[in-house]
Amino acid sequence: MHCILFSEEYCRPENLFPFTLTRRIQDIRIGLLTIREKWERFLSLPSKDKWEGDYKESERSLKVDNSLPEGNYLLVHANIIPHEALISAVMQLQNGELLVHPDAGAIALRFTRNEVLGIHQIRVGRMIQYEDPVHSIVNPWDIFHLNELAIRLDMQLVTNGRRSATLSATNRVMGDNPVFLEEGAEMEHCILNTTAGPVYIGKNALVMEGSCIRGPFALGDHAVVKMGSRIYGATSIGPYCVAGGEIKNTVMMGYSNKAHDGYLGDTVVGEWCNLGAGTSSSNVKNNAGQVFVYHPASEGGKGIAGMKCGLLMGDYSRAAINTSFNTGTVVGVSSSVFGNGLLPKYIPNFSWGAEGIRKYEFDKALRDIRNWKKLKNNTLTEREENILKYIYDNF
Repeated sequence: MHCILFSEEYCRPENLFPFTLTRRIQDIRIGLLTIREKWERFLSLPSKDKWEGDYKESERSLKVDNSLPEGNYLLVHANIIPHEALISAVMQLQNGELLVHPDAGAIALRFTRNEVLGIHQIRVGRMIQYEDPVHSIVNPWDIFHLNELAIRLDMQLVTNGRRSATLSATNRVMGDNPVFLEEGAEMEHCILNTTAGPVYIGKNALVMEGSCIRGPFALGDHAVVKMGSRIYGATSIGPYCVAGGEIKNTVMMGYSNKAHDGYLGDTVVGEWCNLGAGTSSSNVKNNAGQVFVYHPASEGGKGIAGMKCGLLMGDYSRAAINTSFNTGTVVGVSSSVFGNGLLPKYIPNFSWGAEGIRKYEFDKALRDIRNWKKLKNNTLTEREENILKYIYDNF
């Protein structure tokens, strides 16, 4: 095959608010890797994004029409989490064949330019039924619900046939699941419990002394776990993140900070977020009932996330010290959150404060994002600015 082509056409990206405001579904991180990275590694192929005609197009967008370059393509629905059995079925597809699941629907289509009838039109010659389980990200809470599965699958994918770097004898390990350290990872005087799942420590990551970690756990490249942290599975701390305090069943996608004491549970934090010291989120209602979450794609604007759901925070948002997030709180993109007591359960994009919310002035929002990016030797790109401006004007 020539390349993977991700499609959001039937995946309803609006269901994954606020994380798909700033990224394609395939760039959501769950487990060790993003969905894109999982497919690329399994198939040893580069990937492109099917052109959707929206504000998130990039240089890797590819229009499916009669101008499509020659080659064999695999059109993949962007919210599907791959595993070995599924990949085996995908690799057996011939041109014009569509792999279909009775519940998940279409999974993948192999095609060439010969099957392209026009823009967004591909002729399907044959449908192949796939009966084994298929796991897909449909709603934002699926990210932490499926994170344990994703860590296990990614651990096997990333470490298969490789040897871990040496784990220092100052650490205490219990349990039979593996601990895998990439080159340059530093960890001394920590307690690791792998009874319930594996532990993965990324390249040049640092786990400071006194930290207690229970698997399944994944720490991304160049990420940091602060001294004395208590982290429960299934938690993924993405690349260049800083994590501290008490964290459980949480995904931090990348470049975000929760560096101090406070609790996060059953939570998803996007990229370039910062949670001030003492910030905590409730993940269970006092009546132990179902957690209703702001969900603009659902009837009435509310979705049911299950018995537990903490914070769902979009990219570039920040919270002041001692911020208290209510159960099932959704924070949009690029909001500066501060206020007394439990905050509203929905804080819109570009909010300034939380009591009588005002709009964050766009130029000031960009200035502050640039300042935060500088702290990690990064810059705000023109494409990011354009995406943020579209969100500011339209959402």
